[in-house]
Amino acid sequence: MDPISVVVLRGGVVEARHRVHAVAVRDGRIVEFAGNPHLVAHLRSSAKPFQALPLLRLRRDLTGEEIAIACASHLARPEQLAAVRSLLAKAPAREDELECGPEPLEHNCSGKHAGMLALCRARGWASAGYRHPDHPVQEACLAEVAAAAQVPAAEIRSGVDGCGVPTFALPLERMAHAFARLPLLDGGPRAVAAMSSHPDLIRGPLAGDSMLMRALPGWWAKGGAEGLLCAGSPDRLGLALKVEDGDTRAVRPALAAFLARLGHRVPELGVVHVENSWGEIVGELTAAG
Repeated sequence: MDPISVVVLRGGVVEARHRVHAVAVRDGRIVEFAGNPHLVAHLRSSAKPFQALPLLRLRRDLTGEEIAIACASHLARPEQLAAVRSLLAKAPAREDELECGPEPLEHNCSGKHAGMLALCRARGWASAGYRHPDHPVQEACLAEVAAAAQVPAAEIRSGVDGCGVPTFALPLERMAHAFARLPLLDGGPRAVAAMSSHPDLIRGPLAGDSMLMRALPGWWAKGGAEGLLCAGSPDRLGLALKVEDGDTRAVRPALAAFLARLGHRVPELGVVHVENSWGEIVGELTAAG
């Protein structure tokens, strides 16, 4: 089956086209796909719910907001930064211990990094260098992703994510399988509940993952860089979607089109407006057909 085609229209003319691969999995079986369901990509920030699991098993005192921000790629909105500060205080850890780059608190991965510092404190591990592959934090994160996807850890290729921690490569089908299994994992129900209860902490009002969770109660979703989005549903469905050229602007229309194939109509995802410098709507992105 062909990939989903997302077109950019301006004045009725197709100005650009994005190819999007997608797959849906239930009980380990592919139930729907577009393009290549076995395309290998890095999980990037879609790994965050799994990276949070070692901490969730150890810290029963974390609030829903603190768990959600540990799974988030935030936009440094006031409520999001407040959740990061709360998680740091509970770790306990200082802002200058965050190893996610300059202006670390405002970095979109600071919640994940605050959670990693909290894991260091809970385990009695030295926190310096926690972002490196040979640190116990990152070894634990790899083990979580491998267990969720049911892939041997030794077979998972890795790279370096934008915030400096390892990122793990998987076929889209295994990503979807992992997201479907999240509620079955130790600590997974807490991650699911926090994400679905606080969708705007996960990214923001116009992000595909936040919009999906607002529109479909009980679902959990997490986007990643280079046009990736993964999600799961209460009826054990997992899905993964990847824009071939990495342009995140195509995620929402492709997600709407793929969800419609699965019987879920979320029209607010389906059209992304193109604006000019005056804030005027001059075009749109939509799934072809």
